[in-house]
Amino acid sequence: QVQLVESGGGLVQAGGSLRLSCTASGSKFSTISIGWYRQAPGKHRELVAGITPGDGTHYSDSVKGRFTISRDKPKNMTYLQMDSLKPEDTAVYYCRVPFLYGDYDSVDTTFGSWGQGTQVTVSS
Repeated sequence: QVQLVESGGGLVQAGGSLRLSCTASGSKFSTISIGWYRQAPGKHRELVAGITPGDGTHYSDSVKGRFTISRDKPKNMTYLQMDSLKPEDTAVYYCRVPFLYGDYDSVDTTFGSWGQGTQVTVSS
């Protein structure tokens, strides 16, 4: 069982940047895929980005070119660098193990290990 803790959220103006961090423990980090997800008020949780054990990266169309997912395997950390933020990026952001390709269609919030989430608010 893996435990995840997110950090780095906050309030930022449109066009600004934030970097989220996800710390993993309790599992062999280098062999697992990890995803970043977000949920805005009144909306379903959606995939933002995922990274595979081989460091292959995947992004939703809404963040492609603006967000970058990366990982530091020795530190058991995964990061989400968010640039050119927009008000519509406002949401609670979560990391989850594992990342699944099926998450592009829908996210099962009862599956996998989730962190507690971190709030990102982008003001216009």
